[in-house]
Amino acid sequence: MFRFRKAVLAAALLAVAGLAGAQGASKYPGVGRDATPKEVAAWDIDVRPDFKGLPAGSGSVAKGQDVWEGKCAHCHGIFGESGEVFSPLVGGITKEDIKTGRVAKLTDPSFPGRTTLMKVPTVSTLWDYINRAMPWTAPKSLSTDEVYSVVAFLLNLGGIVPDNFVLSDKNIAEVQQRMPNRNGMTTEHGMWPGKEFGKGHKPDTKNVACMKDCVPEAKVSSFLPDYARNAHGNLAEQNRLVGAQHGADTTRPEGKPGAAAAQPAVQAKPAAAKADAAGADNKAAQALTQKNSCTACHAMNSKLVGPSFQDIAKKHAGKADYLAGKIKAGGSGVWGPIPMPAQALSEAEAKTIAAWLASGAGK
Repeated sequence: MFRFRKAVLAAALLAVAGLAGAQGASKYPGVGRDATPKEVAAWDIDVRPDFKGLPAGSGSVAKGQDVWEGKCAHCHGIFGESGEVFSPLVGGITKEDIKTGRVAKLTDPSFPGRTTLMKVPTVSTLWDYINRAMPWTAPKSLSTDEVYSVVAFLLNLGGIVPDNFVLSDKNIAEVQQRMPNRNGMTTEHGMWPGKEFGKGHKPDTKNVACMKDCVPEAKVSSFLPDYARNAHGNLAEQNRLVGAQHGADTTRPEGKPGAAAAQPAVQAKPAAAKADAAGADNKAAQALTQKNSCTACHAMNSKLVGPSFQDIAKKHAGKADYLAGKIKAGGSGVWGPIPMPAQALSEAEAKTIAAWLASGAGK
């Protein structure tokens, strides 16, 4: 009897504890659940200017060069010059800038550009961004030591650390004292949210929703004449592919993307069934282009970093095997000097995408 009473009491205590835990976790009943510690750790990867959140590890300039040439150079150039697509990472800083912590050319209106190492004030920013977002085609795929190595190599390209340097969580604070623009950032403004690294200030603007006497929506009443639109070439092809201003496609009239091909109003049932099957295949292939980050460089019907899917389909109609091989192996020269890295998708996925392209890249 005594044992039975102990068992009942223990069960009751466990039930009460479980109920209390459930009530504590259900701040919003019926809406989601609390994240597990493992899930929070996978999400909470930011590295702050005081290096809180920086994982232990190290990497040399030499190892960073190997990683760079294999995973970074196809977009950013062998020496960080980024000549084709992205803004240059390296250049515009001097030994005097490293000594003073202020980049002189940032105040020189005659200097043509602003590189990353000219602007970024904290080495933690480089580490954090490379860790979470690079390489473009496979973000978060670099190991901790590879990130240290790539940052070390990038700093070496800028003359901030020597050739034999090994960057680690132990000496990164010392490297911060050599960042060329370390004294070029201030927290004395209203954009900074707290007082941890500055005093904090009220915002310099106050956004209040307009609820009366609102200005009517502006309407464009005139357009550039068609005869003048392409007078200086297609603007869309003359702008860099970074930033908000990509340029209008001036080869076609404003608001006239082109007439769609006429479709028969009535089709036979077998043709409709065949169209449905083709549509399902198209959607499956497009889902694979999203899954494998193909859409980071290719758009459906306009040039992005690489050619559009429809342009590829026109150039290589019926060449499914050729396209599957190019997807897997990568290459450059067919569509210009910008290289496409080899893709790490499966053989079956490559063939599915290639078959879709070879058959016209339908939607």
